[in-house]
Amino acid sequence: MALPGRRDPRFPPVVRALANPGFRLFWAGNFLSNIGTWMQNVAQGWLVLVLTNSAFWLGFVGFAASIPFLFFTVFGGVIADRVNKRRLLIITQTAMMLLAFLLAALAYWHIVTVWEVAAIAFLNGLAMAMNQPSYQAFWPHLVEREDFTNAIALNAVQFNSSRVIGPSLGGYAMVALGMAGNFFLNGLSFLALLLALFRIRPPQQQPAPRESILASLRAGLRYVRHHPQMYVLVWMIAIASFMTMGFLTFIPYFARDCLHVGERGLGWLMAGSGAGSVLGAVTVASAGVIRRRGAIIALGSALVMADIIAFCYSRSFALSEILMIVEGYGMILTISAVSVALQHLSSDEMRGRVMSIYGTCFLGLPPVGALVAGELSRHIPTSLALALMAGACLVAFLAFYAFSRPLRELD
Repeated sequence: MALPGRRDPRFPPVVRALANPGFRLFWAGNFLSNIGTWMQNVAQGWLVLVLTNSAFWLGFVGFAASIPFLFFTVFGGVIADRVNKRRLLIITQTAMMLLAFLLAALAYWHIVTVWEVAAIAFLNGLAMAMNQPSYQAFWPHLVEREDFTNAIALNAVQFNSSRVIGPSLGGYAMVALGMAGNFFLNGLSFLALLLALFRIRPPQQQPAPRESILASLRAGLRYVRHHPQMYVLVWMIAIASFMTMGFLTFIPYFARDCLHVGERGLGWLMAGSGAGSVLGAVTVASAGVIRRRGAIIALGSALVMADIIAFCYSRSFALSEILMIVEGYGMILTISAVSVALQHLSSDEMRGRVMSIYGTCFLGLPPVGALVAGELSRHIPTSLALALMAGACLVAFLAFYAFSRPLRELD
């Protein structure tokens, strides 16, 4: 595979993927952009609470932001395998930048309603649904194949470092600049990634297939179905995403109504999850190769679910912060194991479609779970609703490990 530039030998093994200049630019641009995204996420959740004083609306806006992943990500994967991935990334990133500036203007002039927040969240989710498969299929062209595991870990480091920095800055920025300031800063942050994308010159792609989009989609689904290890991983991600990934949507509720810590406390809780994720990503990067991935995915995820249940009933901010760190650490270990497995099991020709199926489950089902949890919270305590869903997921993952031989053999 031709690469955009020579590999720099000065980089140590723990960050070996950054020795590839194209990946280094892409990594840095994503890092700055993701900081802005997390600043917006914190402010958006708080804005919904200010406008509605309702956990249901938190779940609804979370649903609106993520439901496009359920319906459009698979088509984004098909498109990513057929068009110039760099150009598609530029288009989607520009769209998200403009939406951030629009939300900033509405919030600044105090003319925003919860329906407008939900509509912008939906459009932003639509752009992200088209962006995610291209992102997952684009970066492998920027590194050597032996650097895949390290690149996945470093992508996790930058994403989760932004989860530490972004919410922390977001909490303080809301105090200093107001929520509109957070949205505006997010819009500016997209310029870093757009600049990186304009400077990167990836290798030429293979000609797009002549088959129709639906035929390409069916081929991708058949490809996953006929690879038992891929198939079981997709089902596990689907269940975990539906049952527990929407948990983060309700952190503003826990911060305000259970722990009584306000905006800054919300920022620290989100940052705690990000800090744990960074530690987990550094662990993966340092290890170099993830062994016994099947056990890590099943048993590690079960421990994360137990941690979430404990968080739901914690009324101590210090304990809750520790639990968020543990949740982030365990989550990134399992997600990294899944990503490494899928990247290695997939061929270059099918990677966009495989990662779009993964993205549909990982990013498309949390809104449905968040909406279900939000509806349950209207009838039973929110803590109980989230704990029940996490408990069901814990039992399911233990059952997968007990009865799925392909999963146990995944190394």
